[in-house]
Amino acid sequence: MARKQRVIMLADCQSFYASVEKAKHPEYEGKPLVVAGDPERRSGIVLAACPLAKARGVTTAERLGEALGKCPDLIVAKPRMQEYIEYSLLITRIYESFTDMVEPYSIDEQFLDLTGSARLFGGPEEAARRIQKQVLEQTGVYVRFGISTNKVLAKMACDNYAKKHPTGIFRLDPDRLEQTLWQLPVGKMFMIGSRMTAHLNRMGIETIGDLARAPLSRLRARWGINGEMIWRIARGCDDSPVTPDTHIGQKGIGHQMTLPRDYETREELRVVLLELCELVCRRMRAKGKMGRTLAVGCQGADFDRPSGFFRQMTLPYPTQATNDAYRFACELLDRHWDGLPVRKVGVAMTGLQDDREYQLLLFDHREKYRALERATDRIKDKYGDDSIMRAVSLTEAGQAKDRARKIGGHYK
Repeated sequence: MARKQRVIMLADCQSFYASVEKAKHPEYEGKPLVVAGDPERRSGIVLAACPLAKARGVTTAERLGEALGKCPDLIVAKPRMQEYIEYSLLITRIYESFTDMVEPYSIDEQFLDLTGSARLFGGPEEAARRIQKQVLEQTGVYVRFGISTNKVLAKMACDNYAKKHPTGIFRLDPDRLEQTLWQLPVGKMFMIGSRMTAHLNRMGIETIGDLARAPLSRLRARWGINGEMIWRIARGCDDSPVTPDTHIGQKGIGHQMTLPRDYETREELRVVLLELCELVCRRMRAKGKMGRTLAVGCQGADFDRPSGFFRQMTLPYPTQATNDAYRFACELLDRHWDGLPVRKVGVAMTGLQDDREYQLLLFDHREKYRALERATDRIKDKYGDDSIMRAVSLTEAGQAKDRARKIGGHYK
């Protein structure tokens, strides 16, 4: 018996942040709008632009001052990340009323597997139309759908066709790739950025079809397994399932911070390391995990002359205590920092294990730390991240107070 062909969709919310702002503010209807960093100071980067703003030449990721130069009557909204998260969760629940196979890809993109349910709604395109209508009515957000038989084709169907299609829905037939996808420039392919495009062009590979027809041995000789990966994507090969719990069984917990200026002293960097260790360990405690391997990374601001380090160490015992993680993080800093200015710092814990069972030590301090830190965690959960802080976070080097007002680097 032939295997049933899968029905996979990539649902993408159009100009998501801007769409939410327009849904919350009907008075913005018919007006160009962007969501950007700091409207009062006319600075920052455009995070999202509505279609009307894009029609006036405004682009995502450009400076707000440049956008205002193109469109002086532009409405600038400050990002409200908590609001966007709540809208994303609401949209997810709508998707889940059509299928239980929903996998988040980003805050505004999700994969849906309707293999077992599309026929209940009249087929894939009709199912997409129904979802699109329901999301628009309940949230004011317009969703585009790329439809195919696997995730990479659904993603490319959405990015290259659905976003330009009048209905916002496009079904990419895997048997017609030669007439459709393979005609596009190779830079339009999923996982291919500008630098890889330049490399491929120098090899005489101009289109996705050129890449699909290229000898696999040539690509593997150049990029190893990554060469085979892009070759498979070009040919529309992807067996990965849509997995709703894809982010649950994580192998590590980490956090990184881009600093507002160059940090040049060990004392300043230790403040940031302590704050990062606290964030990471708090997340581990919330998930009931302990970590056995600690990684620390520091990076300078000059990408042309990279400086810094990324090193890890196996701890003598698993822990979720901030003070433990901080002590070992300082050891890595002292051992590997080259003394050059640092603009980005990261801390991660891997080798996770359940915190309900662990080997006791002769003079074990972890239970004392656990009781103390769980008490402070409860205070933060109830009253906010800045309700209780370490004293060093109030120094000039501290970032905890400012970050407490943000989600993902943007204000709540």
